[in-house]
Amino acid sequence: MDNPYGKIATLEQAMEHFYDGMTLMFGGFGGVGSPPDLIDGILEKDIKNLVLIGNDTGFPEIGIGKIVSRGKAKKVIASHIGSNPVAGTLMTKGELEVEFSPQGTLTERIRAGGMGLGAILTDVGVDHEFVAKGKQRMTLNGKDYLIETALTAEVSIVYAKKADPYGNLVFDKSARNTNPLVAMAGKFTIAEAEEIVPLGSLDPEEIVTPGVFVDMVIPSGGVNWKWAWE
Repeated sequence: MDNPYGKIATLEQAMEHFYDGMTLMFGGFGGVGSPPDLIDGILEKDIKNLVLIGNDTGFPEIGIGKIVSRGKAKKVIASHIGSNPVAGTLMTKGELEVEFSPQGTLTERIRAGGMGLGAILTDVGVDHEFVAKGKQRMTLNGKDYLIETALTAEVSIVYAKKADPYGNLVFDKSARNTNPLVAMAGKFTIAEAEEIVPLGSLDPEEIVTPGVFVDMVIPSGGVNWKWAWE
């Protein structure tokens, strides 16, 4: 297949970008839209002490939850961990640091990171002790706001329905979720795609993430876990 930018790679080549103690951002919502082969590759390479940034911690054996449940993360920045009781146990035991961020605020922090901004202003949680604890405040036009720092990662991993050799990505319905924002916020972004199509075969109108945000594309073997509702 035409690969003019050299972005098409193997899982083994992708694994060269992962190392202990790194900050890793991931797409997905309850595991839907999370890249299965990359997650398994991280486990097989025994990468540990990770700082994970994403919507949630999946389920114990679904999505990023597979990494969290095996104690490979030292910190998680997420909107909730309720679907993964192992994450809750690790947090309670002091073995996993969890920074909670309201879901809308979290996605906006990720978007800001991808846009090169340093922080955002939000009134969400400004009067809530748990949310506002330790955060700077400012008043703008007579209204109080919290200053929420932007989020970036050394590597971002996303899951796409289709990709071309330039790294242009198309997502599958709700599996799109946070993936486009996560792709923007990584210093190096790896996309795992169900299908890699020839250059020029994607309708420009269906491309959600332009290839400029994607550094590497690997073919996916498909979702390899059983969904919680099955």
